Amino acid sequence: MGALHEGHLKLVNEALDNTDIVVTSIFVNPTQFNKKEDLDNYPSTLESDLEKLQMTGCHVAFVPTVDEMYPSKPELSMKFGLIEDALEGEFREGHFSGVGLVVSKLFNIVQPHEAFFGQKDLQQFFVIKKMVDQLNVPIKLHRVPTMRSKEGLALSSRNMRLSETDLEEALLLIRSLEDAKELLLANQRIEDVKSEIERRFETAKLLELEYFEIIETDNFQPISKIEEKSKTALCIAAHLNNVRLIDNLLLIS
Repeated sequence: MGALHEGHLKLVNEALDNTDIVVTSIFVNPTQFNKKEDLDNYPSTLESDLEKLQMTGCHVAFVPTVDEMYPSKPELSMKFGLIEDALEGEFREGHFSGVGLVVSKLFNIVQPHEAFFGQKDLQQFFVIKKMVDQLNVPIKLHRVPTMRSKEGLALSSRNMRLSETDLEEALLLIRSLEDAKELLLANQRIEDVKSEIERRFETAKLLELEYFEIIETDNFQPISKIEEKSKTALCIAAHLNNVRLIDNLLLIS
């Protein structure tokens, strides 16, 4: 959705390494915002975005307008079962229907053989995977590991709105995820791990925890016991000075 950073460029480079022709779409999709102020505040840096894409060697930048993508008011919606109402879906009503709609449009327009998505938006990736699987879309999906700052913070366009003090405080997300992962791999009980992470956020100066959950990636429902480590993920969201941050770790990478 623009405001490109090294995490986005990593996706482009992965595509360049694995395919012959790479198309990068830049489109701030209004149907996946449930709050108008979030859409209004989303950063727009198209000129520098295109310069960055050109430097990577990306072959095509697809930059449609809202009118081109939605020539009439969209009336279709998508349902994804349990996964759409969990975590991000619970706090962002209609978000994944908007994601599914715009990604299906982009797939139909571009007709790619392969598509590359970042792990930072883990739930989004599995929503798109469900859409591709259930509609028999002939596209191979790639999940690319999250790009992070040297301190560990997940790169995000929203980070542009954070001060240096905010960025330091935001490290609590990844530090909590890493500590929780270590505790779970040491066979600590899930409820004890969750209590420990929630306690840390209660003492944070600026961060307000929205959720911290240990989930199963098929449906993103919280679990009370780990059945398959390969399908277990730790997901977190928090607010910091009116900026919403998300992050996640897989229990087994």
